[in-house]
Amino acid sequence: MSKAPPLRLGINVDHVATLRNARGGARPDPVRLALAAIAAGADGITAHLREDRRHIRDEDMARLKAEISKPLNFEMAATDDMLRISLATKPHAVCLVPERRQELTTEGGLDVVGQHNALAPYIARLTDAGIRVSLFIAADPRQIEMAAKLKAPVIEIHTGGWCDAVVDGHKDKADAEWKRIVDGVRLAQAAGLEVHAGHGLDYDTAETISALPEIRELNIGYFMMGEALFVGIAGTVREMRAAMDRGRAKAQGAAQGAAGA
Repeated sequence: MSKAPPLRLGINVDHVATLRNARGGARPDPVRLALAAIAAGADGITAHLREDRRHIRDEDMARLKAEISKPLNFEMAATDDMLRISLATKPHAVCLVPERRQELTTEGGLDVVGQHNALAPYIARLTDAGIRVSLFIAADPRQIEMAAKLKAPVIEIHTGGWCDAVVDGHKDKADAEWKRIVDGVRLAQAAGLEVHAGHGLDYDTAETISALPEIRELNIGYFMMGEALFVGIAGTVREMRAAMDRGRAKAQGAAQGAAGA
């Protein structure tokens, strides 16, 4: 019987910076939130440094790298400016994401099939610097296969379409999106990729996706920042961890059932 591997929880602190930037000044401090999340049990911190600096700023990334005790996942577009900053910051990992100035949030996965020639040198430079590269992509076979060819060791599956369909009560769409995710993570593992997931996850969807033993890490931000307004970040991290543990227990139960069949 193979045991499902541990599941990590990464906390995205972008929207603490969004709130800070609404009034200017230094508060609320995303680094303080990151430290509190780690104290409550988070396994890592994610922050997206956007071209327009709408939330996280350069100094936030530098402070996060210097002050947190857990891995820093630096989300960024594949641009020369971001490459320069990430090489100077030396985070544990870089997650390459698509970015458009007019979008409210990241709207879809990176098109690694259409952009493979442009992405390859960024992946190589980051890898040579000892930074683990992740590609934020849809659960699409062509994208997953190209990610493996590009030698990025990790992919993060964009779960937004599935999560939105679940929340909106569109069962048929949710079921179709879920099947894509299940098939995608299995294909990715077979291709030798480590699989993460994120975007739009809440307690219920995090519990569901945690039952997939191929998933090694969830990165969650906006929902958790909203919940923290009511119960605090420590309570939110504990509740999310409990949801993930329930899902992982289902994965373990399924493995035991398969072994006993």
